[in-house]
Amino acid sequence: MRRRRFVGVLGGLALLALGSACSRSKDSAPKEGTPKTEAPADAAAAVKLVPVKLALNWVPEPEFGGFYAAREQGFFKRAGLDVTIQGGGSGVPVMQMVATGQVDFGIAGADEMLTARARGLDVVALFSVYQTSPQGLMAHASRGAKNIQELLSSGTVALEPGIPYAAFLKKKYGFDKVKVVPYDGGVARFVADKNFAQQCFITAEPLAARRQGADPAVFLVADEGFNPYTAVVITRGALLKEQPGRVKDFVAAVREGWRVYLEDPAATNAVMGKLNTSMDAETFAGASEAQKPLIETEETRAKGLGTMSRERWATLGQQLVDLGLIDKVPPVDDFVRPQ
Repeated sequence: MRRRRFVGVLGGLALLALGSACSRSKDSAPKEGTPKTEAPADAAAAVKLVPVKLALNWVPEPEFGGFYAAREQGFFKRAGLDVTIQGGGSGVPVMQMVATGQVDFGIAGADEMLTARARGLDVVALFSVYQTSPQGLMAHASRGAKNIQELLSSGTVALEPGIPYAAFLKKKYGFDKVKVVPYDGGVARFVADKNFAQQCFITAEPLAARRQGADPAVFLVADEGFNPYTAVVITRGALLKEQPGRVKDFVAAVREGWRVYLEDPAATNAVMGKLNTSMDAETFAGASEAQKPLIETEETRAKGLGTMSRERWATLGQQLVDLGLIDKVPPVDDFVRPQ
């Protein structure tokens, strides 16, 4: 089950500062690339494609559907790019891989990207899949909690140490009335204990709990005022400066891929299902449907999928300062690509 290691980013930054090289473990999630296909019988086939690497921060799941759709539908190749998609997992240092040039693009949360930027890494944001953060807390519906404040008034809650939204909730409501334990990455204890609540990703743990007979009530942290962009495409500032055309073409292909995936995810889900056999077709379909309203909003319908506002980035930066996670907010124009 999903585990987002924000604290791992801080450790990785320290290693980077010492000049340590970042590398992927042979035991980390699988790396996979573009499938072998027959070259199209037209003049474009003679054009040499530019190799590009995209590093995910988790295994192939619907939150990455648009990237796989862009590959499968040929949008990357049409843009002159031969894109290899590298699967991720807990602890994979995507931020450092991008900053050091091991990969051209990566996927990260806005809070971890902003923290990395504040500590000197040359990373910039290009496109955000989720307009509303899918992070939340879930409790048994039988408890009758109407919001996160009520959820935190009793029982036990499992939270991963070091995640910014846990610090935000602690500051806003306090944890003096609830027992906080480490999140173990699964839902077994949740299913067994009616007074147990836990962190969740709306497309993952709630679906797994329902499949095991539980009835979770899910509350988004975004509704509490902490709403970082999620599944953000990042690159090195140096690459954006040196090859703006390549970056622009990559983002345009990603946007096309997400449009296709949102309209019909089935074929792409089947491709991802072969790469992530731990998730069955029913769960892929359920997750694809659950994430739609978090990706496509009134703002994206007006400005395009993946849009980001400088105001939201500035707000997030100030929240991280208030939580003591960064010292000051970097200038937003330094790390957000013009839309």
